[in-house]
Amino acid sequence: MTRWVTYSSGPGAPLRAGVLHEGRVHGRAGTETLLDLVGTDLTAEGRDVLAAPAEVLDEAAVVLHAPIPVPPSIRDFMAFENHAVTSLEAVGSSLAPAWYDAPAFYFTNPRAVVGTGTPVAVPPGSAAFDYELEVAVVIGRDGSDIPVEQAWSHVAGVTILCDWSARDLQAHEMAVGLGPAKGKDSATTLGPWLVTPDELEPYRRGHGFDRAMRASVNGVGYSAGTLADLYWSFEEMIAYASRGTRLVPGDVLGSGTVGTGCILELSRVHGGDRYPWLVPGDEVELSVEGLGSIQHVVRAGATVLPLRQRPA
Repeated sequence: MTRWVTYSSGPGAPLRAGVLHEGRVHGRAGTETLLDLVGTDLTAEGRDVLAAPAEVLDEAAVVLHAPIPVPPSIRDFMAFENHAVTSLEAVGSSLAPAWYDAPAFYFTNPRAVVGTGTPVAVPPGSAAFDYELEVAVVIGRDGSDIPVEQAWSHVAGVTILCDWSARDLQAHEMAVGLGPAKGKDSATTLGPWLVTPDELEPYRRGHGFDRAMRASVNGVGYSAGTLADLYWSFEEMIAYASRGTRLVPGDVLGSGTVGTGCILELSRVHGGDRYPWLVPGDEVELSVEGLGSIQHVVRAGATVLPLRQRPA
């Protein structure tokens, strides 16, 4: 088990790759980033770092950034059937039969990636801000048309992903017939660590892994699910994502939201009074068993700037 981090000693300090072990960050010598290293054997690299670290710091003394601060690409899937059904019902739609033919995904913004602890702003103009509790794999070995049977060998590590979503903006713009744009453009959390795949192997069950997934808002439990509920496996996601194109080291593939893993679902089932949208000052924590937890405070967003004057 190896838990890689991207960290700095404070604001403005350079980012470094390191290994978290027993509450202390062991910094790797050299200038290579974690993105530079994902194509190597991270388990062996981790042993070398622990044997001869460039520095050793208490976890509380460093700033943890997203493990891969700017991935080459991010594909976010919708691989949990229970989320797919409930969330589409919440917006007056239903799950298309095509969902069962191949794992559906969209591309999101690599430049909007943040790490745990970073304040997350409400997107301009949104009054329906939401979190989405997910897990992501990071590609370590490039390839195209990857067979399902070989796909897991292309994974460098696993991390928590939160797809922050402006539901009102998302619904409005998707009515045009294209995928989400500004509804999903403001922030995506990765972190707090990148865990080597061997940590998950003992927990394989079904198409996923028997790892509990939870979310809370202001200390109140909201979401509870398991990574074992995946309908589409990560191997199938990798195989489909690589079909006719090439995945490269550092590419991120998100699972999509676990069942009950967002306010859109919870408010649909239990009511908006019980599960209101996020507002400035809310504290959100997402955790996945074995992968750690991420925490964020929601802050106010920018004012909407008009694109053009409408005719009177």
